[in-house]
Formats: sequence, C-alpha cells, structure tokens
Amino acid sequence: MKINSQLSDVLHVLLHMAQSERPATSEALAAAMQTNPVVLRRLMAGLRDKGFVRSSKGHGGGWVLACALDAVTLRSVYEALGEPPLISLGFREDQPRCLVAQAVNDALGVAMGDAERLLLERLGDVTLATLASDFRRRMRVHRHAPHRLEEHVYEG
Repeated sequence: MKINSQLSDVLHVLLHMAQSERPATSEALAAAMQTNPVVLRRLMAGLRDKGFVRSSKGHGGGWVLACALDAVTLRSVYEALGEPPLISLGFREDQPRCLVAQAVNDALGVAMGDAERLLLERLGDVTLATLASDFRRRMRVHRHAPHRLEEHVYEG
C-alpha cells in the first residue's frame, strides 16, 4: 500500500513559503515535493479555499501565505486537504458473517477510532508557527544545511 505523504509535503512547502520573501512558483514547490505542478496546484486549491494561501499569475507571480503562522494548525491543513485517511489499516471483510472476523473488526475499529481521535487532537495542538520555530532552532545548529526551496536536492 502506498503511503500518503500529502500532509507532510504540504507542511514542508508551507514552511518554505513562510521563509521566502517572494512568491513560490508551482514548479518550484512541485519540485520540492517531487511531484507534478498540476498535483501541487490541486493540493494548494484546498488551502487557498480556506484562506491559508493565495496565488497570482504572470511574471513574478506564484504562491504566498495569506495568514499568520500561529493561526493555522496541522489539523486545519489536514482538513483543507480533504481529510485523507490517517490510518491505512483495513479489514479483511467489511461486513463479515464469520463471528471471528466480527470480533477482529470490532477490536480493530475501536483501536483505529481511538488512534485517529488522538492524532487529530495532537494535530490541532501544533501550529505552523510551532514548526517554523523548530526550523529556526535547527538552522542555528546546522547553519550550512540546505534550507531554501531552491536548494532542494533529493537522494532517492
């Protein structure tokens, strides 16, 4: 099963946007996410609809943050992305007749529900400002590490 990294990817580019003094193009953001600019624009549309970012076309255009970093939680970004599945576990059968499968589904269903509630709560406690502060702390320690959007180099 493929891992959904949309939330991590979008948080990554939002932090890059926060430190940039000029708009970031879809192409530059997509390169940082290792995806196609069309995919990036689709993801950013939900953020634009929530007022987190805005975009402008033409020379000098691109994406910019449209809100204060302390006003945006990781949960609100997750919700703007359309609330992709948090847990990738599934059931062998959704509506089993087998009593063993029913017991398994019930136990897993309760555990997954509890885990999702806790994760959403924690995501609601962390803001983009919190991440930006952690990034600045890391920059003080690792001054020469790549940290600008244009410096993205992936080994993979």
